[in-house]
Amino acid sequence: MTYETSDSPVAPGAGAQRVDQQRDGEQPAGAASHRRSTESLRTPSGQMLNKVPEVTIWFWIIKILCTTVGESFADWINMNLGVGLVNTALIFTVVMAGVLGWQLSAKRYIPFVYWLTVVVVSVTGTLYTDILTDSQGVPLALSSSVFAGVLAVVFGIWYARERTLSVHSITTRPRELFYWLAVLVTFALGTATGDWTLDLTGWTPGVSVLLPLGLIVAIILGWRLGANAVLSFWLAYILTRPLGANIGDWLASPSGDGGLGLGTAVTSVIFLATILATVVYLTLSRSDVIESQDLTDTSRMLNPARERIMLGYYAVVAVATAALLIWAHNQPHAVASSEGETPAPVTTHLTPKEATSPFPPAEIAKLRTITADTLARLDSGNQRAATTRVADLETAWDDAQPTLEPKSEKAWHFLDSEIDQVLKALRAPNPDKATEAKALNTLLTSLG
Repeated sequence: MTYETSDSPVAPGAGAQRVDQQRDGEQPAGAASHRRSTESLRTPSGQMLNKVPEVTIWFWIIKILCTTVGESFADWINMNLGVGLVNTALIFTVVMAGVLGWQLSAKRYIPFVYWLTVVVVSVTGTLYTDILTDSQGVPLALSSSVFAGVLAVVFGIWYARERTLSVHSITTRPRELFYWLAVLVTFALGTATGDWTLDLTGWTPGVSVLLPLGLIVAIILGWRLGANAVLSFWLAYILTRPLGANIGDWLASPSGDGGLGLGTAVTSVIFLATILATVVYLTLSRSDVIESQDLTDTSRMLNPARERIMLGYYAVVAVATAALLIWAHNQPHAVASSEGETPAPVTTHLTPKEATSPFPPAEIAKLRTITADTLARLDSGNQRAATTRVADLETAWDDAQPTLEPKSEKAWHFLDSEIDQVLKALRAPNPDKATEAKALNTLLTSLG
């Protein structure tokens, strides 16, 4: 089997000399300029201009930024506007269909349209994972495995049909559709594995940045040493999702939780401004445009023996990562929430008065009403209605966090841990009524 090696985790811009130029037998940039301009005007029957960007450093920067901004915007719609997780996912599914249609109908690569599509696909893939975890109670280990299997199937069918997975050969409609389907699944997989990692380790936002960043560095090293470039590209692409999300959490989270305390709004504005500036630069410079077409689309063999060696290197990196996660999981740490958010510090037990007195009575009364209503539906035997109603508890608590947490972090974290237990019990794959009732009654007692 031969492998496409035209992609790279970090490649220079169009027109620059590639690292592997000599061994590929390519002509120098100046000698190839006429051929490029000619080929860009000659598109064979059934082929089209490549509408994805060249893999440059700008590609990775803007990809990470899009991940963070997209997730923050979805959270704002879901929580701040009270739309709800499922409704937000439906909204973004419709939006994704619209922007993807725009991207597919374009005749060439347009930076704004392409990266808008990436943002929306990022949000939608993330929401699909959140629905499985938060609404359906699917364990993150299971969803990670399922999405990994789905991605393997997508790549398998893509390669069996097209004989290439290279982003430098997205020159037919089937390849473009496979490409965007793979992008969607990688975001869902990156979300699931990233949240699962936080659940296992209990790391703070700042620490959680280091693992995906370190793995991406290891992938770049492997690519430089001769690993298959297409495999390296897609591995790095998956990891940019948890990296972007963790960077956003690190910047936005309060300093007491290990973050820089910039807040979600400020972080989103900074990232959005950087994205816009980068898109404007790319639009004007065209430094990420793949101008020439590989008319024959023939695969080439770089060094099969070295590729096999580097495949073993990736296996060693995977085993080392698993060992690190197992070690971190066995260390004392607070239990992370089911959403994969930053774990709250462990707190001692508080009396109902200690837990509620720092907060406005109206807010406590709202939480108590929702909790009692959920328990009543559970006692009546309507598990589905109880699970639906408890989502209102989560929304109300998340909406009140900016107001309540500054009044007393100790009391807030105490109630937050008990609400997490309620959510975990009611969203378990096989809910136990006794466990659910116990968690609800414990929370009701603490709410006074």
